[in-house]
Amino acid sequence: MIIITTHKESDFDALASLIAASLLYPDAKPVLPMSVNANLKAFLAIHKDLFKLYSPKDIIFDHVTTLVVVDTHSWNRLDGMEQLKDNLDLEIIVWDHHSEGDIVTPHKHIRETGATVTLLVKEIEKQKKEITPIQATLFLMGLYEDTGNMSFPSTLPEDAYAAGFLLEQKADLHILSTFLRQAYGKKQKDILFQMIQDAKRKEIGGFSISIAKMETAGRIQNLAMVLQMYREIVNVDAAFGIFKDIERNKCMVIGRSSIDEINIGLLMRSIGGGGHPGAGSALLKAVNPDTIEEILLELISGNQHSSVMLSDIMSYPVVTINEDRKIKTAAMKLRELGCTGMPVVDKEGKIVGVISRRDFKKLRKSKEMNSPVKAFMTRNVITISYDKSIIEAARLMIKHDIGRIPVLKKNKIVGIITRSDAMTYFYDLVPD
Repeated sequence: MIIITTHKESDFDALASLIAASLLYPDAKPVLPMSVNANLKAFLAIHKDLFKLYSPKDIIFDHVTTLVVVDTHSWNRLDGMEQLKDNLDLEIIVWDHHSEGDIVTPHKHIRETGATVTLLVKEIEKQKKEITPIQATLFLMGLYEDTGNMSFPSTLPEDAYAAGFLLEQKADLHILSTFLRQAYGKKQKDILFQMIQDAKRKEIGGFSISIAKMETAGRIQNLAMVLQMYREIVNVDAAFGIFKDIERNKCMVIGRSSIDEINIGLLMRSIGGGGHPGAGSALLKAVNPDTIEEILLELISGNQHSSVMLSDIMSYPVVTINEDRKIKTAAMKLRELGCTGMPVVDKEGKIVGVISRRDFKKLRKSKEMNSPVKAFMTRNVITISYDKSIIEAARLMIKHDIGRIPVLKKNKIVGIITRSDAMTYFYDLVPD
């Protein structure tokens, strides 16, 4: 069975990419996550019967042989796909316009265009697939939403070419304007007014920044639109809104930037969210808004010397394996520990590599399980000194797409920092 899926809190680009991919993979089942944003929910209330969509509950995952992922390539952004993560026989195909993600596959179609659907429309045009007017309309809605009507800095010429092609396929601009219209009511006006009243500007590295913190009662729709208006009114290069839902004890963090130097998507990925260079968001549970503000300011300023050092939050002691031990021994250790990788050391205890589940995919024959770990380990090891900050560790994880980094002191492993450890800082759980 082939399934296609996309990220949670799906927007129009997610659904558009899902349907576009189903044209390229006609035998696949498009699986839409349970959670979708407000505009998309309104569109589906009327048009859902036009698209044959499945939910994660409809899928027998033991039957899945190929997974096509669109508009993301991060496991934690998928809905109900956890049991597929450890399936080493699963073929994975990715279509995405985000540069960062942890889904490992040789079948990647990734380019930082304004919208993922642009990549898929280009391939549809190349293969001369037929598109119905309603499909063309949906694809154009996804493209317009993710490019801010072609106004975001991330918009490329190929996005405009894709839009022109979709208009040729009779995309309906009237339907598009109806469902992309942002609701702006009393709640949104009150929040915007309060944000402007409390507005503060900071100059960091020659750029103007504003971070607004607000408490809200219950979920408020279209906060992204409110923040965009706030950034324009306050007239800063980048603005961030930290909206704490006191009823659910969650923080919605939203960012908007008008300059390439402040990459909102990269910042949001640092705290567990996602997005694009000009726009992004993250949803954090049980987190202190002041801590989020501190993290954002440190990330923007490039401060390498946070008051919290790796030695405060790293995991130790570290379980390692000798480079001469057999691969099957490493596999058993990983299974027992419930982790995805571990450092490899030589006889002197010096780190020489890392062995992870990704490396097991290199094995082609069962007898290779008796090979030494050093034959299949990853030798290009990213390490970090024990006296560096968690911010620096987070940057390395993002840059190199890794989930753990050995911590060294005088060339000896003294600990390991993982994404889970990093979250103890991001979620303000570090002890005093």
